[in-house]
Amino acid sequence: MKIINPDMPEPYKYETDYRKIPREYLNPRIPKGRNIVKWQPFKSLPIQYEMLDQYVEDQNKIDMPLLSQEQLEEINDKVSYKIENNIISEISYWENGYVYSIQCYIKKVDEINGIMIIMKENNNGKIQLPLSSIMSVE
Repeated sequence: MKIINPDMPEPYKYETDYRKIPREYLNPRIPKGRNIVKWQPFKSLPIQYEMLDQYVEDQNKIDMPLLSQEQLEEINDKVSYKIENNIISEISYWENGYVYSIQCYIKKVDEINGIMIIMKENNNGKIQLPLSSIMSVE
């Protein structure tokens, strides 16, 4: 068997793992190195990080909720009451995986095109919401 460390005492002459050799027998002039810097990540692929961020964001999304017939009738009753009395409403609706809420006046329901026309409470123009995305009206 070949002697790997000829200058060391007998038990360490054949040792290949420097961690098992006491410090006093090791060469003190060996440079320390870069420590943990060597293993820190390097953003060489920004597209990869964008994809990972998008994946994390997509995990927060929810599927479009399905409403029962009772819930649809309740929403219909509330909408007709709010239109007749021109009362401010809070509408919760689903869009692109998220649930949004808006304070508004309901101006018109277009059943043929399947949209609800609303106006924000500060009269900043009309918005069209698909009837299928509306979750609740308060």
